Amino acid sequence: MKKLSLTITFVVFLLISSNGTQAQTPQAKLNQLELVKQFVGTWNNETKKDTTMLVEITCFKNGAYELNNKTITKGKTISERKTLWGYDKKTGKFILGSIWNNSPDIALTVLYFTSLNTCEYYPYEYISNPEKAGSKTVYEFKSPDQFISTTYRNNKPAGISGTYNRIK
Repeated sequence: MKKLSLTITFVVFLLISSNGTQAQTPQAKLNQLELVKQFVGTWNNETKKDTTMLVEITCFKNGAYELNNKTITKGKTISERKTLWGYDKKTGKFILGSIWNNSPDIALTVLYFTSLNTCEYYPYEYISNPEKAGSKTVYEFKSPDQFISTTYRNNKPAGISGTYNRIK
């Protein structure tokens, strides 16, 4: 009887210990709908000496956003892009659809905050496994009026893509 009591006590102790270990420090879920509001505004990125990228992001409706992007070299617009952002409740991530002025093809991507001031942007096909994406961009807000983008290739930094400063 003592052996059975001792065994039951030991098993209960193990169950309590393992249950307590799993419950330690659950990470608070980030509010993607609130965090993405940091992007709303007009941004300027001087990519090269004579090239500027202007990005305007506006709230379209209840968690949906519209991005208009122009790349200007020596005063001439060389490319334009329009992107619609929508929040996917199932995955908890933003799905983006982009189209350029010189192509009818659409590019689908994902935007997802990994911390209060950092988010990742990668091809839609990797929505379930972002770590397998061959390339991604990480946006990091340095202040409410500035963020930087860093490109990664095969999970290694490939350099700073740009510094974006808020115009308005």
